[in-house]
Amino acid sequence: MIYDITPSITESFPVWPGDTPLTREVLLDMADGSNITLSTLRATVHLGAHADGPNHYGLNAPSIDQRDLTYYLGPCQVVRVVLGPGDRVSVGKLPAVIAAERLLIATGTYDPKKAFQKDFAALEPSLVEHLGRQHVRLIGIDTPSIDPYESKDLPAHRTILKHNMAILEGLDLSAVPEGLYELIALPLKLVGFDASPVRAILRTLPVH
Repeated sequence: MIYDITPSITESFPVWPGDTPLTREVLLDMADGSNITLSTLRATVHLGAHADGPNHYGLNAPSIDQRDLTYYLGPCQVVRVVLGPGDRVSVGKLPAVIAAERLLIATGTYDPKKAFQKDFAALEPSLVEHLGRQHVRLIGIDTPSIDPYESKDLPAHRTILKHNMAILEGLDLSAVPEGLYELIALPLKLVGFDASPVRAILRTLPVH
């Protein structure tokens, strides 16, 4: 079974305040008699489900095209946490055993079908530190950022950089039960860029 954990993107999709929303310019349209339909897309690379490049939060760090694709492909664990608006995910909110090197955290604190909400849940830096020491390679979340909206020093991002981990943000985990899956969420090879949108899916693992 496949779970599509990528939110649908339209021109009304909310982006981070001040960032570039999606626009589509149709250059040719078969409905108007052209031989093909051809369009141009303009948007932030931090659009919907996306992978951050380390150069987004680290000076002279690798760009998204330089990331090892194995970060975004392989066994992962989905966990749900109970949080209120503006809360942070702490170590105590997670299961005692993390069973995969990729962890997706469903907070249920952000709805991309509404206008941008600033009170989404984020990650405690100590949680990222804890997971890094357990050799977790990737953390994904169903909010626009792993740090709070108002954060300027981005401590969770900096801890990710310290442990050379990867980030997925903006996932739609609303319909996914907790458990183990195969994650496929490959970024585009955008040379020098600080992020890339992904088409993120989960596949259920075979039962042995």
